[in-house]
Amino acid sequence: MTEERLHAAVAAGVLGSVEAHSALLQSITGVARAIFGARASSIFLLDEETDELVFEAISGEGSESLLGTRFPSSTGIAGWVLVTRQPLVLEDVGSDARFARDFAEQTGYVPEGLMAVPLLHDERALGVLEVLDRPQRSRFTLAESDLLGLFANQAAIALDLLQSARRARAVLEEGAGDVAVVARLAAALSQLEPDQRQAGLRILEAMEEILRKR
Repeated sequence: MTEERLHAAVAAGVLGSVEAHSALLQSITGVARAIFGARASSIFLLDEETDELVFEAISGEGSESLLGTRFPSSTGIAGWVLVTRQPLVLEDVGSDARFARDFAEQTGYVPEGLMAVPLLHDERALGVLEVLDRPQRSRFTLAESDLLGLFANQAAIALDLLQSARRARAVLEEGAGDVAVVARLAAALSQLEPDQRQAGLRILEAMEEILRKR
C-alpha cells in the first residue's frame, strides 16, 4: 500500500471513530430524555485547553441551535457540578444562587428544574450530563439516582473515546509518514475496552519516551 493510500485509510478510520462516538453521545442524551420524560438533555465536554464547557450532544430544547456552543467551565450549575464532582438535583433552579439565568436566557431556554451529574473517567472530570425539566410527579428517587449514574458512566466512556479519536485525527492532520502509523495505533486504541486501552496507552508512552531520547 502506498503512503497516500495508507494515509487515506487511516484518515477514514479515525473520522469514522469520531463520528461513531459523537453518535453514541447523541443517543445517550436521547435515551436519557425519553426515560426521564424530560424536555431536554445535554452532554457538555470540558475543553481543557480553553477551560470551557462545550455543548457536545443535545436532545430536545436547543438541539438545533446550541450544539458546539461554548462557555466558561465555571459557569452555572454545570460548572459547579464539574468543579465539585458532585451530582445535583434542583426542582426550582430559579431559587438557587448557582444558576446562571443570564446564560440560560441567551440560549433561549430557561429550565425550571434539572438534574446534573459529573462525567468522571479514570479520576478525570470530562464533562457534565444534564437532564432538564422532568415531570415533577414525585420527589427524586434513589432508583432515578442510580439510573442517572448509569447514563453518566456510559457518557463518560463515550467522551473519553471521542477525545482519543479526535487526538488521533489531529496527529494525522498535522503529520505525515510514520506519524500516520502512530495515528492508526491511537485510533485503534479508542476501540478497545478500558483495561486493554490502558495497556496500549502505556506502550505508546514508552514509544514517546524512546523518540524523545533520539
